[in-house]
Amino acid sequence: MSTKTSTSKTENELRAIAARGAEELGWDATAAQVVEFAARHLDVKEIAVACSMADAVLPHLVAQQLPGVDVLFLDTGYHFTETRITRDEVAGTLPVNVVDVLPTLSVAQQDEQFGKDLFSRDAAACCKLRKMDPLKEALSGYSAWFTGVRRDEAPTRINTPLVTYDEVHGLIKFNPVAPWSFDELINYASTHQVPVNMLLAHGYPSIGCAPCTRPVAAGEDPRAGRWAGLSKTECGIHI
Repeated sequence: MSTKTSTSKTENELRAIAARGAEELGWDATAAQVVEFAARHLDVKEIAVACSMADAVLPHLVAQQLPGVDVLFLDTGYHFTETRITRDEVAGTLPVNVVDVLPTLSVAQQDEQFGKDLFSRDAAACCKLRKMDPLKEALSGYSAWFTGVRRDEAPTRINTPLVTYDEVHGLIKFNPVAPWSFDELINYASTHQVPVNMLLAHGYPSIGCAPCTRPVAAGEDPRAGRWAGLSKTECGIHI
């Protein structure tokens, strides 16, 4: 029996669109073709773009065909100053609506309830409280979301499809830059004068919360600087 999302489309309808997209777009359609497919089948109000503010390539790509789209920024309370600067640049220069997604607890409240610096003792629990749970709640009002996941970022991401049905969040998931390299991402940003986090030029190819992110050495996996020293490589959103 089909369930109803908080949007106008049923789960069966969303699954059908995702399946049609997978067949039509294949493994290596262009990013513009992925966005065009989404624009054909969904209204802009049904779509969200997740952006960590490492760069604004994804919001720029989507806004070319879906101006006014919501861009979700997970405001964890632990971001680098450079990340917040990029967030403000995106809000001020692109035709998008930046939505700050906040955890239920402030950092101070979390420290009081779970002890100071939970990230240093249980990074997975901290990510769940400050990223995964808030995002899941935010996405509940949409039919689809776009992510900036790329296959070259980590072994866990090499099989990332361009479009799929997201079983965890119950909506369509588009990954239009999945086939891109880091250089292609930077070249796009340069060509289109898209805001880029200043940390990218200082050895941070993947940018998360400040306490859990370090620069990456030459030859290292692009995500080696995330949760360094732990077996953890994902916050849990994309698995």
